[in-house]
Amino acid sequence: MTSTASTRPPASRARREKALLILEDGTVLRGSAYGARGTRLGEVVFTTGMTGYQETLSDPSYAGQIVVQTSPHIGNTGANAQDMESRKVWVRGYAVRDASRIASSYRAEQTLDDLLISSDVVGISDIDTRMLTRVLRESGSMRGGIFSGDALAASEQELLEQVRQQPSMTGANFVDEVTIAQPVVLEPEGEVRATVAAVDLGIKGASPRSMLARGLRVHLLPASTSIEDLVAIAPDAVFFSNGPGDPAAATAQIELLRGVLDAGIPFFGICFGNQLLGRALGFGTYKLKYGHRGINQPVQDRETGQVAITAHNHGFAVDLPLEGEHIAPHGDGRYGRVVVSHVGLNDGVVEGLRCLDLPAYSVQYHPEAAGGPHDASPLFDRLAELAVAHRAASASKES
Repeated sequence: MTSTASTRPPASRARREKALLILEDGTVLRGSAYGARGTRLGEVVFTTGMTGYQETLSDPSYAGQIVVQTSPHIGNTGANAQDMESRKVWVRGYAVRDASRIASSYRAEQTLDDLLISSDVVGISDIDTRMLTRVLRESGSMRGGIFSGDALAASEQELLEQVRQQPSMTGANFVDEVTIAQPVVLEPEGEVRATVAAVDLGIKGASPRSMLARGLRVHLLPASTSIEDLVAIAPDAVFFSNGPGDPAAATAQIELLRGVLDAGIPFFGICFGNQLLGRALGFGTYKLKYGHRGINQPVQDRETGQVAITAHNHGFAVDLPLEGEHIAPHGDGRYGRVVVSHVGLNDGVVEGLRCLDLPAYSVQYHPEAAGGPHDASPLFDRLAELAVAHRAASASKES
């Protein structure tokens, strides 16, 4: 005798409210409402991380985006305050296949569904995220929207028009939205070895923690900080964080970085900071077809040949040939020679820059790795070494 019970959805799933995810190319996925109800529009992107969904949600680099999880089962460990990487959840929308109905972890303080509701993030579950990821890989990241609740009173064609009328990520600037409002000073435990000015372009909490752990005092600064205010701190190094949007639109921060380079202050940038270093030096940036998002991206250090598994979240990259030394074109070459220090092994994308005539370097990925592998954490050791050396040199000049 054949049972029909396994072919029917559970009663709880059958009673779930409906939701739609619509892409600008007309693709429609029908699923269940998850998180808050309503309308959320944004660039639809996918992340391949199998762990760390809460760190993903609270990464400011996802501002303006609807995130699709390729890992099929999401939410089983719930959510807690400790795993938040910034002050709030930044994704606009969230798409998953199987949303866990319970939080099974001693660390859980609430369910992921509750976190999405309290953060006003409109989500969708019970959709074929594998198919959706294939669409985004073949056609590229595109504008989309998640609709549930009262938003479904409109026709699918009307919802599609809403999706198509929103601006694209090219030219978008979210820096003012994600940065802190006022400067904050963070002190390490024990002796202060040096001081770092960290410009918040959408920083994750693990970055200042990585610096504090190495004895560095961190001045966390708003993105609107002027070069005069930055120099007044007398930092021994400057750090530019990750962040969302198109680097070409961050003109004020590019000029700030040029001021740092002109002053000869050691510089380290990650992700968005890597793209801004490229533009500050006079090179271009371009939008990737579907970007790199996940915690399993292989990157090679071209000087040592070492390969690290790294955490990524970027849709733009620096446009620079991989081979040879390049004279930085800005300011008639006053910044000297630049090399591509790291390259992505999946697709050959520039993943790091190193200035040969200035104490400046950057990587396109997240060495703080929250959440993700810690292969690249020694990059913060290098920052500490440069800062300590600069502090010693400055003290020697004063004496």
